[in-house]
Amino acid sequence: MILNLLIILTILGFVFNQVLEYINYRSSKGPLPDDLADVYQADKYSEFISYKSSAYRFNLVTTVFSLILTLFLLWIGFGLLDAWVNEITDSQIIRGLLFFGILAASSEIVTMPFDIYETFVLEQKYGFNTTTWKTYLSDKLKSYFLAAFLGGGLLIFLFWLILSLEKNFWWLAWLGITSFSLFFAYFYSSLIVPIFNKQTPLGPGSLHDKLTSLSKTADFPLNDIFIIDGSKRSTRANAYFSGFGRKRRIVLYDTLLNQLNTDEIASVLAHEIGHYKLKHIQFGIVAGSIQTALLLFIFSLVLDNSLIYNVFGSAEGNLHIALIVYAILYNPVSAILSVLMNMLSQKFEYEADEFSARLVPGINLISGLKKLSAANLSNLTPHQLYVLFHHAHPTLKQRMDRILSVKY
Repeated sequence: MILNLLIILTILGFVFNQVLEYINYRSSKGPLPDDLADVYQADKYSEFISYKSSAYRFNLVTTVFSLILTLFLLWIGFGLLDAWVNEITDSQIIRGLLFFGILAASSEIVTMPFDIYETFVLEQKYGFNTTTWKTYLSDKLKSYFLAAFLGGGLLIFLFWLILSLEKNFWWLAWLGITSFSLFFAYFYSSLIVPIFNKQTPLGPGSLHDKLTSLSKTADFPLNDIFIIDGSKRSTRANAYFSGFGRKRRIVLYDTLLNQLNTDEIASVLAHEIGHYKLKHIQFGIVAGSIQTALLLFIFSLVLDNSLIYNVFGSAEGNLHIALIVYAILYNPVSAILSVLMNMLSQKFEYEADEFSARLVPGINLISGLKKLSAANLSNLTPHQLYVLFHHAHPTLKQRMDRILSVKY
């Protein structure tokens, strides 16, 4: 019965996501609003349509393949792998590490051709990819190491708590994961980012002077503004805020500096400062912590249900099987929480835009967003249902309308 439910949920999730992808793809070909007509020149708009068509077809192939792979694992794969790790050792922790380690490695091997195609064919064709094979393989190896070290450590911690405290494990697991998340957020830019990218302080000049002056006006003392070498992998531009307290850091992609002028970059910096001043970072951490607590608490309630363990013919008490089954059963709850988090994130983006428009004339942020949308071949008319489920940011038109409504 549980296996049939897992299969039904998997198929329903696939169908629902494909409906969203299709209506969003159709919406992308709709007429542009008058106030967005200047984003794309005629040749650039034709390139956008071609890119979206190619990306849609590629996504359809990958998701169909993922569905087939998941159904195979549900019918046969999980049971065979579980039986094998049970023969290797009696340790629940080692079983779990072997089970998820083999799954992760197998998944990477099977899906890597798709990733290579996306990077070196699809993204290359439309001028986004700048990574080399050396960088690509180096990134992969570093990612594997981090996943094994951090993911393996988290799994050992979680299994140890469950075996020690049984159903009462959840609050200590929540405390440990929350503490790790805070540590990770505090040291992300100084410990994790340097593994993959080089960050250098913005050098002296007119841009540095303008951004420093802006931070003082916003009462946001900033020792350094860092530039990250995002161009070593992609032409896409970005900026982000990380950390808090003395470890807070604003990071601008070097591609952003190449695509925007000084006033537009200042508006982007003001937007990132707005996230901090309006306590969006703290709210995000608290919201994530609440989600983690809910996930762990519900898991503790079903932990001793024998139906979960017997889905793939496994022996009762195999925690790795319980985690797999619970993860699939939890998907509908996760989808609802994702919508709520997207709504919260979109609200924060509006507020940060308004904060920026009060520091730097909003027209600069609008022109910057238009340039970035054109450079990234962004969908200017996404379907609102797709935005609800998949977008952490409002649409460009929604952001423009809100920025223009700001009273100076």
